[in-house]
Amino acid sequence: MTTTTAATWEAVIGLEVHVELATATKLFCGCRNEFGAEPNTNICPVCLGLPGSLPVLNEKAVEFALQIAEALNLTVPEHSIFHRKNYFYPDMPKDFQTSQYDEPITIDGSLEIDGVVIGIERAHMEEDTGKTVHVGGGGRIHEADHSLVDYNRAGVPLMEIVSRPDIRTAEQARAYAGELRAILQTIGVSDVKMEEGSMRIDANVSLRPVGADAFGTKVEVKNMNSLRSLGRALEHEIERQTELLESGGRVVQETRHWDEGAGVTHGLRSKEEAFDYRYFPEPDLVPVAPTDEMRASARGSLPELPAARRARYEAEWGIGADDSRVLVEVSGLDAYAEAAVHALQGGTAKDVVNWAIGDLLGHLNEQGVAPDQLRLTPDALAELVGLVADDTLSRSMAKDVLAGALDSGKRPRAIVEEQGLAQVSDTSELGAIVERILAEHADDVAAYKAAVAAGDQKTTKKKRGYLFGQVMAATDRKANPQLVNQLLDQHLEG
Repeated sequence: MTTTTAATWEAVIGLEVHVELATATKLFCGCRNEFGAEPNTNICPVCLGLPGSLPVLNEKAVEFALQIAEALNLTVPEHSIFHRKNYFYPDMPKDFQTSQYDEPITIDGSLEIDGVVIGIERAHMEEDTGKTVHVGGGGRIHEADHSLVDYNRAGVPLMEIVSRPDIRTAEQARAYAGELRAILQTIGVSDVKMEEGSMRIDANVSLRPVGADAFGTKVEVKNMNSLRSLGRALEHEIERQTELLESGGRVVQETRHWDEGAGVTHGLRSKEEAFDYRYFPEPDLVPVAPTDEMRASARGSLPELPAARRARYEAEWGIGADDSRVLVEVSGLDAYAEAAVHALQGGTAKDVVNWAIGDLLGHLNEQGVAPDQLRLTPDALAELVGLVADDTLSRSMAKDVLAGALDSGKRPRAIVEEQGLAQVSDTSELGAIVERILAEHADDVAAYKAAVAAGDQKTTKKKRGYLFGQVMAATDRKANPQLVNQLLDQHLEG
């Protein structure tokens, strides 16, 4: 987007985050809430809406909703009710979705992102729909030969968390969704796996002139299955609407599909309004009226939330905000790092974090495993940090030892002993090696000293680096680099 565009238009973004709750059973029946089961095996008359079946609200889902309220500063009204949201799609066998409309279970919350407070209008309960698979072509309905419907997901409990239109950039939207995901995962109400559909995000996007109060015409964007997709889709949609408005066109209120491969949005249908769904109170369910005891229990069950945890790490461990954010965003990495810090017998917490968000995180991403699946235990990482701190290993040697430990499951100290990797830090031994190398490369020493005298920094650096490399090679790179540099300084300046 050009500078002129950025100065002319302001994006107004609101997110609707749909989160599947990690209950054992569905929202209104006893069918298993399970991802990946054989199609149409976790179904019953209630979730299929067969005549004569009656729903019963899942108590655990209500407990999770109250925990979400506490974590997101939401207010819990004295009671809420369910409505029937009427529409026909083949993935909703009842032809309506049991949801909440104008009396939701939680309202008026907020989430702070980098000093900006994003309002949360509501977080309401509803049931999920089934899943339609379009077979043939590119997987889109207009390309398919036929479609299949799996009703296992129909009736799975959802919380729809609706932000206020307080978000102004794609990056801010991504940060909000990331923080929300971290909170929900931390309190244990959902596994928030976007790749499995247990967290799904729809975005409402509009543009208005900078300084204007009135909102522009909003467009809803769907099918963003990762935080990266969310950011890309919003950037594209903002650019699309900008170009449309600046060319004299107008934005049409509609729902658009994000095409990840092509990096564009496509129009799907005109955007529905609330009256299109013909909401009316669900006659088969009583109002939900959480007791004071239920609310107190939810409040007392909350663990330390991500923002507080990041602040604690920064204060206690002396790490920066970027490092603490990475540590907390990766599920289980912070707990792994904490266990390693508690096991330290040398080195610092900051050293542990550097390894965790560097080499370890790279290994996790490469192997596609979680921290608790690593063959290197937290206390073994602490041992590695200690070996570097006491000069047994250089940082580069420690990287090799780490790779071996991750591959074999052996302790770092055992690998050092087996392979004779201990760093050479004996001053007299290294001093003799440095003297020998300098004598063997007298011409390079002379060239170095001449360059220093002439103020030729390029040649000085080149010759100094060459001599350092010769010393390291003479010790099979086991020499303590800091000590080598000190000895070189002493001899070259003498």
